[in-house]
Amino acid sequence: MIETKEVIEFFDRLAPGWDAETVRSDEIISTILDHAGVTAGKDVLDVACGTGVLFPDYLKRNVASLTGIDISPKMAAIARSKFPQDHITVLCDDVETAVFDHPFDCVVVYNAFPHFPDPERLIRTLAGLLRPGGTLTVAHGMSREKIDAHHHGTASHVSNGLMSAENLASIFQQYLSVTTVISDDRMYQVTGEKP
Repeated sequence: MIETKEVIEFFDRLAPGWDAETVRSDEIISTILDHAGVTAGKDVLDVACGTGVLFPDYLKRNVASLTGIDISPKMAAIARSKFPQDHITVLCDDVETAVFDHPFDCVVVYNAFPHFPDPERLIRTLAGLLRPGGTLTVAHGMSREKIDAHHHGTASHVSNGLMSAENLASIFQQYLSVTTVISDDRMYQVTGEKP
């Protein structure tokens, strides 16, 4: 079982070098955000936002507001220092217990899903934060196999194996209409829309 305290300690340790170690594909991220419905004027929640890796991508799409949340104080502090804009809020909190003052058009979990201990509880919670017509997306910028291999070493105590996209889609279907299911050698993504 993943322990919250261990997750916080693990990511606090990694925070100072996180940006330097980040590997990204602009093309894959663009595809993910297209499927996630991130467009101009949307209110976005970035779950487990880390140091704000996707924040520039949201800003390029002219979102109305951006809320990042991360359970690691050091990750959240770095994101906050990098993005002081008025329409960006960075919270250090557990998304499953945090209280938000408005619903969101788009909720994005990028490169973080295996670190949540109870996938079904997480999806239920996040679906509840959406406006009608809003989208929830869980995505990784690499294949399921590469994610699992990446987490196998030092991150094994703070990661679950990444479930198949089909299994995740079946959880989504309890709360949302599934619009995207991708699991190939480039990426992994499941997106659903709130009725």
